[in-house]
Amino acid sequence: MNRIGPELVPAWARPTPGEHRWPAALAVAVAIGLQLLVPARMVPDARFVLPALELAVLVGLMVVNPFRVDRESTILRTGSLGLTGLVALANGWSVVLLVDELLTGQPATPGELLGAGGAIWLNNVIVFGLVYWELDRGGPAARAVAAHDRPDFLFPQMQIPEIAGRDWEPRYVDYAYLSFTNATAFSPTDVLPLSRWAKLTMAVQAGVSLVVVVLVVARAINALS
Repeated sequence: MNRIGPELVPAWARPTPGEHRWPAALAVAVAIGLQLLVPARMVPDARFVLPALELAVLVGLMVVNPFRVDRESTILRTGSLGLTGLVALANGWSVVLLVDELLTGQPATPGELLGAGGAIWLNNVIVFGLVYWELDRGGPAARAVAAHDRPDFLFPQMQIPEIAGRDWEPRYVDYAYLSFTNATAFSPTDVLPLSRWAKLTMAVQAGVSLVVVVLVVARAINALS
């Protein structure tokens, strides 16, 4: 029987030390900052409540597990998913309020519309990057211990280990890039969704991005003319 040595198994398919938490933590911090820049009428009432909750959970995660995401823990997993959910709730709420304002024709300057729309669009990229990072193959901790052998997203490096190297594995920045390209191209580019939840989530992100871009640009052009 043929056996494959550990040195021949690509990193994404075997246990590894795990990735650092700080890139995702930095993304959440940027998302919180963008939420505070959006005009008050385009954020939930008591605008500081959700950002404060997000910051509290983020600090808690950094205190309990500040370095590598390399161990499966129900508490850490719940906290990470809860943090992603809070960021998604805040931005989703802003999307609804922005669309409502654009459709009802409330007065706003083109600069204000473009600034608010840009912040909400960028937060949409951050949110879905976190979702992909948190859910692909069970999340970063599960990927570190190789708990699941079937990926939800097929990165090109997985198909060409001879070029990418066998130490390559997806990190947060790869999921952030996936989110950005999906939000700009409104479709998969070089990363293919394999599972149904991945396909549906990418479809939702592309739909939200398309609505925000089309409505904001159209309203800004109308205001300028």
